[in-house]
Amino acid sequence: MNAVDVDPVATAEKALDWLIASARVTEDGVAWADTRTADDLVPNLYSGSAGIVMTLLEAQRHYNDDRFGDLAIAASRDIGARVESWEHCSLYFGLAGMAVALQAVHEMLGDTLARECARRALELVRARFDGERWSDQFELLGGNAGIALGALRVGDLDLALTAVTPYVERAEATTVGVTWEVRTGTAARFHHVSHGTLGIVEALAAVGAAASRPDLNDLALAGAADVVSRNEAQEDGFLVAHSDPQHRPEVVERYSYGWCHGPAGDAQVFRLLAAVTDDPQWMDLTDRCWQTLTTSGLPARLRPGFWDNSGRCCGTAGVLAFACDRYVERTHDDAFARVLVDDICTRASLDADGAFWSNFEHRVAPSDLEPRTGWAMGNAGIIRELLRFVRIQDDRTPDYFVPWPDQPTTGPKTL
Repeated sequence: MNAVDVDPVATAEKALDWLIASARVTEDGVAWADTRTADDLVPNLYSGSAGIVMTLLEAQRHYNDDRFGDLAIAASRDIGARVESWEHCSLYFGLAGMAVALQAVHEMLGDTLARECARRALELVRARFDGERWSDQFELLGGNAGIALGALRVGDLDLALTAVTPYVERAEATTVGVTWEVRTGTAARFHHVSHGTLGIVEALAAVGAAASRPDLNDLALAGAADVVSRNEAQEDGFLVAHSDPQHRPEVVERYSYGWCHGPAGDAQVFRLLAAVTDDPQWMDLTDRCWQTLTTSGLPARLRPGFWDNSGRCCGTAGVLAFACDRYVERTHDDAFARVLVDDICTRASLDADGAFWSNFEHRVAPSDLEPRTGWAMGNAGIIRELLRFVRIQDDRTPDYFVPWPDQPTTGPKTL
């Protein structure tokens, strides 16, 4: 295997080649496993076909090349065929995320069957609601908050309200705001987007704004206040611990920087609160997140376990997403984004099928992990961010062509 040149255009194109070569033909269309050696074909948004479809739609519009759209439709057929039997209901692991991808195929390509399958997926989600939740998870990645955001994206405000209403009764008062138990029986209270308070805050604020429900917005602000009060960064930064009490301290680092449990994701929630409230404190907090990220040392791998992932969920691509939002809304300075892109391109590997990334786990041997295909840890999530960066450099469309449920679209530049 050889390294790819530090060229985001070439890297994105080769990464798309590898992703396409990883597709498997099924009875209904095409699908992907999380890795090339895995047996299970996964239709979800996090690591499977739904997340890959979102990237294919970006590529179709970016290159104006119908082969990507054709593949997205073929993948939507397989996703649609799995709707009736898929048990998970969540945004990232289940039917809500599958509906988001199917709806995007309909909107981008005019495919009515994809729209029908999206509606059926949300019908099943609604039918499986137990009056409070869909599973032990009660947060954005696997629970109510994510289902609310997915339902909003597909245009089902009633389901979104159904999903967020239980947070009103389940809120736990703290000295400055509120928090929630995000998994049944878990003592730790998580603070960030993927599994914690800020993910719930994002859902409450988005649904509150869409439904003109100030009570939901007030609850969102109370949740945000709790997290903001936990800021431990010096001077002008923003850094909040993973959880309190620390969840699994033997394996989970207390501080992280990515989308899932760090300031790269926190900033996305603050961006939404800025848009919903028109309160300048939230853009000030995005500035603090930016300060912490740009002075943390990433993307350098300063010590074992510090920065071993190039992916969108907890790696460099997730930070790049915020850096590009920052470029559009605040500074028009791409210096840090360029650092991130150079690192992503440098860490890509190349084989006969194209470019891919292997993440690293210092606690196991061998430490180089198998390359992944999907949004969270693999090619799909990285490609999506590289394509947007390339368009920004070329003075083309500065935002994504396909909106992501939990990433606010960019607004007017503010200083």
